[in-house]
Amino acid sequence: MDHFEEQEYTKSFDANLWKKMMQFCTKFKRNFILLFVFGVLLAANSAIFPQLTGYAIDNFVDADVRDLTNLPYFIMIYVGLLLMNGGLIFAFIYLGVRIETDVSAYVREIGFHKLQNLSFSYFDNTPVGWIMARLTSDTFRIGEIVSFGFFDIVWGLFTISFYIIFMLFTDVRLTLILLTIIPVLVVISIYFQRKILRAHREARKMNSKITGAYNEGITGAKTTKTLIREEKNFEEFDVLTRNMRRASLRAVTIGGIYFPLILTITGVGIAMILGEGGRAAQHGTISLGTLTIFVIYATQMSEPIGQIAQVLSQMQAAQASTERTLSLIESEPDVIDTPEVIAKYGDFENPKPETWDAINGRITFKDVSFHYKTGEQVLSHFDLDVRAGEKIALVGETGSGKSTIVNLLCRFYEPTNGTILIDGKNYKERPQIWLQSNLGYVLQAPHLFSGTIRDNIKYGKLDATEEEVIAAARAVDAYNFIMKMDKGFDSDVGEGGNRLSTGEKQLISFARAIIKNPAIFVLDEATSSIDTETEQKIQAAIHKTLEGRTSFIVAHRLSTIRHCDRILVIDSGKILEMGTHKELLRNRGHYYDLYTNQFKKEAEDRILGAN
Repeated sequence: MDHFEEQEYTKSFDANLWKKMMQFCTKFKRNFILLFVFGVLLAANSAIFPQLTGYAIDNFVDADVRDLTNLPYFIMIYVGLLLMNGGLIFAFIYLGVRIETDVSAYVREIGFHKLQNLSFSYFDNTPVGWIMARLTSDTFRIGEIVSFGFFDIVWGLFTISFYIIFMLFTDVRLTLILLTIIPVLVVISIYFQRKILRAHREARKMNSKITGAYNEGITGAKTTKTLIREEKNFEEFDVLTRNMRRASLRAVTIGGIYFPLILTITGVGIAMILGEGGRAAQHGTISLGTLTIFVIYATQMSEPIGQIAQVLSQMQAAQASTERTLSLIESEPDVIDTPEVIAKYGDFENPKPETWDAINGRITFKDVSFHYKTGEQVLSHFDLDVRAGEKIALVGETGSGKSTIVNLLCRFYEPTNGTILIDGKNYKERPQIWLQSNLGYVLQAPHLFSGTIRDNIKYGKLDATEEEVIAAARAVDAYNFIMKMDKGFDSDVGEGGNRLSTGEKQLISFARAIIKNPAIFVLDEATSSIDTETEQKIQAAIHKTLEGRTSFIVAHRLSTIRHCDRILVIDSGKILEMGTHKELLRNRGHYYDLYTNQFKKEAEDRILGAN
């Protein structure tokens, strides 16, 4: 398996990245438009209130020009704008939460859909914790920034624009004084945003490692207990959390410096305006109401500027999340069907079974070579011709290439060189679903999904009848133990099947594979982790159900393959020996040594167990 190394990201701001992300938001275009409209209206509404305050001072407070004739109308307008302001804020919160939830859910849906279509190699090379972090905390952060962040920027920009327009009508010179601080704010923002982005990227990277450590700690709890690794696990986890804390504190510290600095510079601009405006008021060139209007605008200017600065900072953090989430969504499977094949035969999403050939089961490996992306050569010029209905056993040392052969057969991977033929046709000329719909696969470590026993058996054939479910259970001798459970076929298997023994899970997974009536069957070390009694049941099931089907049995216990048509001894990706059980024993070669050594070991274990 390739060692996973997370991609490093260096761009301070990637407009193309956000453009890609906004494409996911087009589904919610209507709500975004409404949010934009409400943002503009709220900004305009906010800009009107200082004008009303100035009007009130000049007309209702100033003793020299006091006139209360229009006061009732003024009050009605003021209250009306307040109510409108409250309604706009409510609409903003409602739409913001709606968009945040919808976008997060949609990105998770796309990500999960992508995971269903990625090749085995992706899961071989990518930690579960990394994937979980992408589809949980990162998608939440993305939803948050494209909803409330979008609104805050719209509101901030239009608020500043309306403020500047009204200020220009009030006093051009004072407005220009305020605008002199804008370049300083821009330069400081660019500098700090780069620093904040770098810190947040490191924090997100550490968060992925922590999520992965959680996953390993939970799934490996039994191993931890038996190896007494609690203290060591804690030490390793403590290092991760300390690094996460250090990266997070760095991001917070930089942000803590950035925001007050922005507000301080804004405050300097306000002080300059107040000084110049105060002198103008003393000389009588502006009224008290006009000065008040300008002071309010200048004072409130810091809020939208600070809000935009904060959102820009949050965008840096969200960009780190967006980069990693898009890296998952844009991952391409290594094994793909060509457009021509999809057009004729369909794919997993839109299959066209009426165009598929029936599989008889002849399989040919023709000069097949294979190596993993960063690994050494596993198979080299491998040739094998299997007759339809033949039972082939693969034996050999760990790492000899046995599982690789069956993974290539199942098209979980594809040959680096050479061709695999099914019934004389290159299997790349047919869709993956064509082959895998005719495939029964039983793993060494069976995985059951949460739900009932019936549900898990029917996963092999979703439209199976009750009679077919029962027949599959009887075929693998699982019916009796199922019926002894409290609810029979309706019994809950628990998470990952943890309410069943390993042998019981294996029998259920065997029934699940059989119910689809596959033309090709693969047993990958399916009896290596079960008890002798369950093994005997599976042996009987193998003998009965594999009759007439092409089958590959990867075996560790050699006693389980004695009745196979051919046994292949694999070493370093090549066939060392081949023949029936009796032929290979007569040859007294490598298989003979493997078999007799294992037979002696099992006999010793029985004797020691009896004592």
